Amino acid sequence: MKSANRAKMVLLFFGDVIALYAALFAMLVLRYGADFYAQFVHAHAGPFTIIFVAWVVVFYIAGLYDLHRLRNNLDFFKTLALSLAINAAIAVFFFYLIPAFGIAPKRNLLAFIVIFAVIEIVWRRFFNRATASGEAPNKILLIGSGAAIDEVAAAVAANSQLGYAVQARLTEEAAERAPRALEETAAARGANLVVMPRDLKRRDALAPAFYALFASGIRVIDLDYCYELIMRKVPLDEIKETWFLENIEGAARFYDPLKRAWEFLAALALGIVLLPIEVLIALLVVFTSRGPAIYQQTRTGERGREFTLYKFRSMKALSADGSAETAGAQWAAHGDARTTVIGKFLRASHLDELPQLWNIVRGDLSFVGPRPERPEFVAKLTREIPYYEVRLLILPGVTGWAQINHRADLTLNDVRQKLQYDIYYLKNRSFILDAAIVLKTIKSIFVNPKE
Repeated sequence: MKSANRAKMVLLFFGDVIALYAALFAMLVLRYGADFYAQFVHAHAGPFTIIFVAWVVVFYIAGLYDLHRLRNNLDFFKTLALSLAINAAIAVFFFYLIPAFGIAPKRNLLAFIVIFAVIEIVWRRFFNRATASGEAPNKILLIGSGAAIDEVAAAVAANSQLGYAVQARLTEEAAERAPRALEETAAARGANLVVMPRDLKRRDALAPAFYALFASGIRVIDLDYCYELIMRKVPLDEIKETWFLENIEGAARFYDPLKRAWEFLAALALGIVLLPIEVLIALLVVFTSRGPAIYQQTRTGERGREFTLYKFRSMKALSADGSAETAGAQWAAHGDARTTVIGKFLRASHLDELPQLWNIVRGDLSFVGPRPERPEFVAKLTREIPYYEVRLLILPGVTGWAQINHRADLTLNDVRQKLQYDIYYLKNRSFILDAAIVLKTIKSIFVNPKE
């Protein structure tokens, strides 16, 4: 299941690379005729290859390699058009402001951009249509009921490009009343994949039926695994304590120490390079509203250890300590009246979080991890949401998988949704996932989600 979607992404990537070089060759043929190959080798290959790397990174940040977004609708083509415009600006910047490239292709660059835009739109339309049409390779028989099952069914129906189709559904009661109905339904509907709650396969009455499905070549997988694969989060209602022992214990044992080392060096270097910007922001905060430039707040970190989080103040100082709260801890809300004019910009651009580089150097924070919450909220949420304390097993982060996938944080249900993403991160954290989160966070600075 994972390998099929990974193959689609590899195909899409190489298709884009071929489109880039095809557009370059087409432009050179139009401009130089028979001399196109010499122009390619001696003048254009190196500079354009560097540009192409930047273009592919922009495509990734924009979500153009995310299977969940690849469909021929208006939103996709707006994203593609915006990415092409940004890439055109990058190309102009590099060619005209960095003389080391040795070429300044005026008409050549314009011709290349137009040709590539045409090729890329045709290629992407074909790819999106091909992956969304035809017979889905994974035909699912869903067993069970509840929110998680409904979410999977809805996500599969809305994302045919993922390669799944729900062929039939059975309740747990129907399966237990007539175990042979499982094999008969799967055969009648052509299902080759059975998805069910984890504890169902342990029931003695159903075990022989599941074995018969397995023996006939039909895959039988747990709902929590399928949910994680499709939704990219972990279903709280479908897991128990043993799941954490099997999936979280020992995860990223070798990666975590390496991550801490490179994050320390990166935070230290960024803090020095960005110091002039930090000084300017501090002056703007002080001169535009009463109160300190840096706001300090107690947060709960790894293993429940409390630490002081540093941010540029983005709200009005309503109390003596510079806090925006006069009646105890409270969550921020959309359009919060406490936010200052400068604060709105700082929050939208995430520049208010620059002082957290010091938290990373100190070892309080990571670049990527679960959001660090205040002790008052942690105590409340631990009582009200199962497994909430698990997110404290690792260092919290400036950004994270939950923050980029579910930005709303206004209700208990929002917190519950974000916890499902946090647990997914705990299980799957790696350098590749961290890099993807950082890139998508950069995207959010320029494209503000509506969630």
